[in-house]
Amino acid sequence: MSLWRTKSIEQSIRDTDDPDHKLRKDLGALDLMVFGVGVIIGAGIFVLTGTVAASNSGPALALSFVIAAVACGLAGLCYAEFASTVPVAGSAYTFSYATLGELVAWIIGWDLVLEFTIGSAALASSFSGYLQNVLDGVGVTLPTQLSSASEGFVDLPAVLCALLVMALLIRGTKLSSRFNQVVVAIKLLVVLIVIVVGVTLIDTSNWVPFIPESQPVPESGGGFRDLPLITSLFGIEPAIFGVAGVVAGAAVVFFAFIGFDIVATTAEEAKNPQRDVPIGILGSLAVVTVLYAAVSLIVTGVQSYEDIDPNDAAPLATAFDAAGVEWMGDVIAVGACIGLIVVAMILMLGQSRVAFAMARDGLLPAKLAQVHPRFGTPHRITLITGTVVAVIAGFVDLATLANLVNIGTLFAFILVSIAVVVLRRTRPDLPRAFRTPAAPLVAGLAVLLCLYLMLNLTGETWERFLIWMALGVVVYFAYGRRHSRLGRETLERRTSQ
Repeated sequence: MSLWRTKSIEQSIRDTDDPDHKLRKDLGALDLMVFGVGVIIGAGIFVLTGTVAASNSGPALALSFVIAAVACGLAGLCYAEFASTVPVAGSAYTFSYATLGELVAWIIGWDLVLEFTIGSAALASSFSGYLQNVLDGVGVTLPTQLSSASEGFVDLPAVLCALLVMALLIRGTKLSSRFNQVVVAIKLLVVLIVIVVGVTLIDTSNWVPFIPESQPVPESGGGFRDLPLITSLFGIEPAIFGVAGVVAGAAVVFFAFIGFDIVATTAEEAKNPQRDVPIGILGSLAVVTVLYAAVSLIVTGVQSYEDIDPNDAAPLATAFDAAGVEWMGDVIAVGACIGLIVVAMILMLGQSRVAFAMARDGLLPAKLAQVHPRFGTPHRITLITGTVVAVIAGFVDLATLANLVNIGTLFAFILVSIAVVVLRRTRPDLPRAFRTPAAPLVAGLAVLLCLYLMLNLTGETWERFLIWMALGVVVYFAYGRRHSRLGRETLERRTSQ
């Protein structure tokens, strides 16, 4: 039964006042919304647009973004209710601990470690690609041995990016927020320039047909590991483009939306979480969905999807270069280069806060939950996270990282959507500043859509995900269950009786 013990909402909130583990409440609604926009606009729009347009969706890339946005929006409504009701660091981990039990909370926490750590590494890797594009423009070329994880020895720019954002996060959340606001302003300006200039260069014939005719997948020889899991499970003939390609594309560009749940992880540091967190989550999702749809129409309108190189690390810049507007390529490269630093930073922030919450509960070593006496940040776990991210970013390629982040995020969304309905039934008395409309219906749709997108990821991605989760279960039984603070307190109460 100890596997299903739950931590009360009241206890979770009381823990936030522990002097040794107390985070500063520095963030307002604007900070949270900018955090959301800052982390969402990243590699998905600057990198994956070309890959998905050329390999899955064609001009219907915009529809892929909309499908992914709907899944995120449904889950976002559930996150908003939870984060305003339980304003505690940890996001889905904390929510699950209060509703579904300790084992499920550990599993989702372990899953979030995968999402945020690998996501931060993926964005550091994307930063490296755009930085090298900028350097090439001024005649500076880095040696292959120091510029690529797949072709050389180490991706040095990605490593340096990870270490830089780690230092910023240790220094303080408010400083990180101010840095984020400046960079997000630059990034949004670049996106708006892309839209304004791109509209004048669109060739509408590039949008015809909008959904290209379905085509069989070229033989890869990889079998199960290279095909979407739904293909292997139900014997559906694999294909690219067509409606199936648009949905498969949505499963990939879903990576472009990860991060809005970061807002939920910072709820404990919000000045007025009941009001500010829902604004941050839903507001940031609304802004980026409009921008993503517009940019995806631009990139496929300026350059035919048939001419896009799916392996191009800077497809937006390349599209404008092909249209003869080379200065735009430089603007995009510089904007993306700066912007991706912030995305890596905020994902690392999310990872450190989830691990902080798990350590405060005893499921990870308690010393990791100590905050810096001057900066008020969980500096130890941030240092460890930054080091791990730097190593992964330096030695693993982007494509592998992106798919792992997607499956981990979708799994988290499913559990949060289930948990919000469970909490409605088990604790109807809790005050809820924000209530998910038609909660059972919205949560049910979120679960089904997220599960369907997960099934459109490859067997290899599922294989790696299940290995990671199995490793997490081993760690829980070897350490977390025996050191659980809730478990110790329960045992002490029984002993005293």
